[in-house]
Amino acid sequence: QLQLVESGGGLVQPGGSLRLSCVASGFSLDYYAIGWFRQAPGKEREGVSYIDISGGSTNYADSVKGRFTISRDNAKKTVYLQMNSLKPEDTAIYYCGAHRKYSDYQRGRIFGSWGQGTQVTVSS
Repeated sequence: QLQLVESGGGLVQPGGSLRLSCVASGFSLDYYAIGWFRQAPGKEREGVSYIDISGGSTNYADSVKGRFTISRDNAKKTVYLQMNSLKPEDTAIYYCGAHRKYSDYQRGRIFGSWGQGTQVTVSS
């Protein structure tokens, strides 16, 4: 069964950094694009960033452009989300999902089911 496990969240002060990891379990990442999403309390889940199968094409929500960087290491079956200059409004549970194509990411459609996510809290 296709499973992705998120980690790397935590409590950080405004302006700080975190690196999230999304690790594939039981399957190869080679055939999937990966999206990062987040859900803040009382809000709907939203797309944050996307990376295609090759890693050559990425996309970011306007709210995180210039601060977040997505990357992938297929050999390690891992996709990373480097988050810099964090703001309180970045506080949310962060999830990753596997997609066949960008339109699936835009619709929030993933293979399998959502994982537990990793909590990111930005607060002084």
